[in-house]
Amino acid sequence: MHGTQRNPEMFKAISPTVKPPRKGHRPEWLIGQTMMDHAVKAIRARAHLERGYDIPYLAGYSVDGHTIFIDRHMPKSFVYKRRRVLTDRFLIVHEAVEKSLIQLLGMHYLHAHQIALHAEQAAVRAEGITWEAYDAFMQEYIKVIGDENLTKVPDNLDLTPYRDFHDTDELKKMHSCLTPCPNYEPKHKVHIAGLLDAGSGKTSAQAVTGS
Repeated sequence: MHGTQRNPEMFKAISPTVKPPRKGHRPEWLIGQTMMDHAVKAIRARAHLERGYDIPYLAGYSVDGHTIFIDRHMPKSFVYKRRRVLTDRFLIVHEAVEKSLIQLLGMHYLHAHQIALHAEQAAVRAEGITWEAYDAFMQEYIKVIGDENLTKVPDNLDLTPYRDFHDTDELKKMHSCLTPCPNYEPKHKVHIAGLLDAGSGKTSAQAVTGS
């Protein structure tokens, strides 16, 4: 979900505040491009990417978390300083981090979004792109609820991010555009150390060892 000034309340709440690093400190986004590539590949191996629907604010995820959605009209790349940069990876990082924090840790959407936004910023800057250039590109393609070209919204899209900033009438407009979308099987079985195994009363580690 990408903030837009077309919704001032949401933009103020979820858009990033970027501060320059203090003297003697490395920027928080100084991470390796190679490692970020590995991270994105790991996410893609675990979640389905679906680009066949209209997604308010560019990107989102399914209720079960097995699918990441990117708007069907969102280009897959843009040109920055004479080189073409693939951009799906940045949205994938954001949505995967956000959904994981909400679904696995029970975090509030706004808190999860802030952490995911910093992960997205780190991925963008690891690619050698300024956040300002990337964000300007994204703003061109954002659809908000009520737009005429928002006609094909997947019926399994998680609406949690939208409820904080839209009234009942706006959400009804969104529901009127819902289109059937398959629920994909998970690519990867989630394993969390110490998590109770369903029905056994044992932790996942105990279930494996038989203790």
